[in-house]
Amino acid sequence: MTQPTLFSFIFFLTNLLVSGKHIPTTLQGPFHPITIHFDPSLRRGSDDIPMDDPRLKKNVTSMFPEQIALALCTPTSMWVSWVTGDAQIGPNVTALDPTSVASEVWYGKESGKYSSKKRGNATVYSQLYPFEGLFNYTSAIIHHVRIDGLEPETKYYYRCGDSSLPAMSEEHVFETLPLPAQNSYPRRIAVIGDLGLTRNSSTTIDHLSKNDPSLILMVGDLTYANQYLTTGGKGVPCFSCAFPDAPIRETYQPRWDGWGRYMEPLVSRVPMMVIEGNHEIEPQAAGITFKSYLTRFAVPAKESGSSSNLYYSFDAGGVHFIMLGAYVDYNSTGAQYAWLKEDLRKVDRTVTPWLVAAWHPPWYNSYSSHYQEFECMRQEMEQLLYHYGVDIVFSGHVHAYERMNRVYNYTLDACGPIYITVGDGGNIEKVDVDHADEPGKCPSQGDNMPEIGGVCHLNFSSGPAKGNFCWDRQPEWSAYRESSFGHGILEVLNSTYALWSWHRNQDTYKEDSPGDQIYIVRQPDICSPSTSLKGNNESEQVKGAAVSAKCLCVLLLFMVAFVIYQLLLCD
Repeated sequence: MTQPTLFSFIFFLTNLLVSGKHIPTTLQGPFHPITIHFDPSLRRGSDDIPMDDPRLKKNVTSMFPEQIALALCTPTSMWVSWVTGDAQIGPNVTALDPTSVASEVWYGKESGKYSSKKRGNATVYSQLYPFEGLFNYTSAIIHHVRIDGLEPETKYYYRCGDSSLPAMSEEHVFETLPLPAQNSYPRRIAVIGDLGLTRNSSTTIDHLSKNDPSLILMVGDLTYANQYLTTGGKGVPCFSCAFPDAPIRETYQPRWDGWGRYMEPLVSRVPMMVIEGNHEIEPQAAGITFKSYLTRFAVPAKESGSSSNLYYSFDAGGVHFIMLGAYVDYNSTGAQYAWLKEDLRKVDRTVTPWLVAAWHPPWYNSYSSHYQEFECMRQEMEQLLYHYGVDIVFSGHVHAYERMNRVYNYTLDACGPIYITVGDGGNIEKVDVDHADEPGKCPSQGDNMPEIGGVCHLNFSSGPAKGNFCWDRQPEWSAYRESSFGHGILEVLNSTYALWSWHRNQDTYKEDSPGDQIYIVRQPDICSPSTSLKGNNESEQVKGAAVSAKCLCVLLLFMVAFVIYQLLLCD
């Protein structure tokens, strides 16, 4: 047993003895599938927060910064982004001049004392609809400044804006993450998806903030600005149902500004890393897509060797994150696949032992909604991720929670990733409650068509669902599923153990114990790139023997720890 594993077991046993609560580990899996159905005493959704809510209204004047946000760039640098000026919306709009105001960040390690100053870039974007009766939009000025030379695990104070006007923000503060290293990890990583801006979204963010994360992972579908007409009004759960005659999928871009203001108190102090979802596509008549998303968010694409802001990677302590784009070419002959292969090849697991991937639509999903929607992407990319030993995959898209057993190619596999769906942020489209394995709930193969990409729906070729499009029971690879809004917290303890906790929104008003919790355990000794693709009986026997040996070690260690604990009690 390696030293990190020994330390992790001591932590695990201490937690058990002190708290009296048993938290399972993935070493005990695969688990028997569990379903928690939607609580009928709750509402499935809520309306959007209106734009005249004080949290969404602009509360600064002139060219003072607003919508301030942070994002990681490299282990020693950070993006600071903000917005100045006034957006325009109407039949005729004129873009602001982004050179009319400077982009400055002052920062330092003491409050009120800023030893460093950096300048960056500013830009604007327009969302144009050449259709009668539709409004156009042009944004306020969006600033991105990269500040560097940051020391790890250090508190920094900063202000942003244009000092020549003068129009500088109030002082904000953030704390840098540890440098990439085998035993250095962010304190807590919050994971949310499909957030929107409803009363439920507000509860999610309030609950998440209480859990005090040091990093936020946002797995797509941020604002749901495309649930509106360009003229505003009331957002709807289903755009095509409410507006069947719309000439294009419209958006009300001021919702982006309201969302930025609402999120500022959190993301101006905690970096948020984003990946696009289908609600960020926002097509314009000229065939332009993702304009708002690509302009508003700074990500380390160039720093990670990517040619597109729609996919990139970054390090956070001893975790290497890969953010993949599901709505851009993901085929094995394309640029994203080539970038992914090279990025995976360069990962040094002695420096960043944990490998976590995220993209918007899930590959493994037992809900009726979006069932097998991105099967093409899975068929193109899954083998590559499995070969390089990806540990955890986070997705959204489905508006519910689901955690899988370790799985590869729809087969239980001790070396497969743990796939987790957290598309339950609280958006206006409401929580998903139907499961594909329930009578009458299996979608047809003509349902769940992706907005971008091919269709590869298939019938299962083996197992209990052989020959069928859907299972007749909860699939064996689905460990736990629940129809509730919430968010997740990942706490990486060392190079082999991480604690995953999923928090229901409604539990924030109670004792606030996690709805689902498990220790995710890496097994690099039996799941390395050199062994993970063997797939023969001999390798399976080796895996089984190794797991059995570990289980014996766990039992012996538990017995020793229990004896020591009893002796301490006697003293």
